[in-house]
Amino acid sequence: MAQVVLENIYKSFPLRQGEQEKEANSVAESVSPVADQSSSNSVLRRINLTVEDGEFMVLVGPSGCGKSTLLRSIAGLEVLTAGNIWVGDRLLNDLPPKDRNIAMVFQNYALYPHLTVYDNLAFGLRRSEREKDERSSATDYVTDVTDRKKKVKETREKGKARREQLEVSGDFGEEKDQEKRSREKAERIINQVKEVVNYLASNTLNNERIYTLWEDFLVGATRKLPPGLRYLSEREKAVGKRVREVAELLQIESLLNRLPKQLSGGQKQRVALGRAMARNPEVFLMDEPLSNLDAKLRAQTRSQIVQLQRQLGTTTIYVTHDQTEAMTMGDRIAIMKVGQIQQVAQPLELYNKPANLFVAEFIGSPPMNFLLVEFSAPLLISHPQFRFTLPDIWAKSLQQYDGRGLILGIRPEHLSINPPATKNISVQVEIVEALGHETYLGVCLTDAPAVRMQVRVPPERSIRVGEELWLAIAHDKIHLFDPDTELAIFPR
Repeated sequence: MAQVVLENIYKSFPLRQGEQEKEANSVAESVSPVADQSSSNSVLRRINLTVEDGEFMVLVGPSGCGKSTLLRSIAGLEVLTAGNIWVGDRLLNDLPPKDRNIAMVFQNYALYPHLTVYDNLAFGLRRSEREKDERSSATDYVTDVTDRKKKVKETREKGKARREQLEVSGDFGEEKDQEKRSREKAERIINQVKEVVNYLASNTLNNERIYTLWEDFLVGATRKLPPGLRYLSEREKAVGKRVREVAELLQIESLLNRLPKQLSGGQKQRVALGRAMARNPEVFLMDEPLSNLDAKLRAQTRSQIVQLQRQLGTTTIYVTHDQTEAMTMGDRIAIMKVGQIQQVAQPLELYNKPANLFVAEFIGSPPMNFLLVEFSAPLLISHPQFRFTLPDIWAKSLQQYDGRGLILGIRPEHLSINPPATKNISVQVEIVEALGHETYLGVCLTDAPAVRMQVRVPPERSIRVGEELWLAIAHDKIHLFDPDTELAIFPR
């Protein structure tokens, strides 16, 4: 488990030949002397985000906003243009995906079709254990070779010192010839010993590898035999124990001998989750894992994912374009638009205090309604069809907007049917959607049919298409936005 920190992340893709020519033409024809700074190939810009240890962070936004690219960059499947990715105290920029200790669940599950559920769950575990053994064997071999080289060097240095001593003493002639013969004999013996040692060391390493390969072959060859006839190495026993723990947690013990084609969508999704969980990584990455499921199964599965994440306590980054998933699953939500983060906050804070017009429109189902209004000091809001006075808490925030236009936002549930009045809105019903527990209305303004709104009303109220209604606005629930910057204006 670890904290994930994204520092000033940028990601761009090179333009193709046709796109380069189009880009050059658009810049040449531009009237503005300043070229467009955000190139068409820029996917992520100025991403700064901290995901706390054990947190469930949701990245949400419309298709093409860069959510999946950001997730793939964290996993190491995309190379960053600029910025840093930290997991705990480790900088991941130059690490390959296999060394990042991150598990990813893909949108299409990416299960191996020729492997059973058991083997799909065990695949990553077997690879990691095999790589661990190979690294250990390679380390032992390097240590042995280093020791042998050190001993040979020491022997040569002693011989050199002995020769220098004889030359200094002046003992040449027969003694020198004898020393020469002895040195040649010693060198022959040393070379023979060296060859034997290298041969034995090489064969020892090969025997270890051959034994490991033979053991893996026996495990694979007997895997489909009855349990009593299977060969299980110590490594395979450890893998099997972990696989059954994960299968029990996900309630898929009865599916371990099935192939992916024999599974339903929900079962495949749980196998994909199990494969990620089996490795016990520091971080889970999930790229829209529920998008292929039907509505009922999606609702059931998202609650299971949340429960599993809380049980495991693993830091999780979850990507979705469905704001209902984001609101119900995330500890915090990061809303993205065209490669930039618009706001990071808890679900209810996003709903009640959106930072800008995009967040206000994106969060909420049905979305927020917007109307262009005029503000007059001290607190008057006017529109061709209605006018009302704001609560006193807006006075300080709106001083600079006297005589200017504003964007008024109001959610469908904060509109109610009332008698005609100057402060109410006259509308005509165009669509009635009765859902049983509530009813949604699609309406247009009586004097401006092009302006449409959505309203949520109680189910017991019978309403017909074409009927004229008067809607009252809950003045303490309105949102106001600057039309130039599209930023929210908050009362103070």
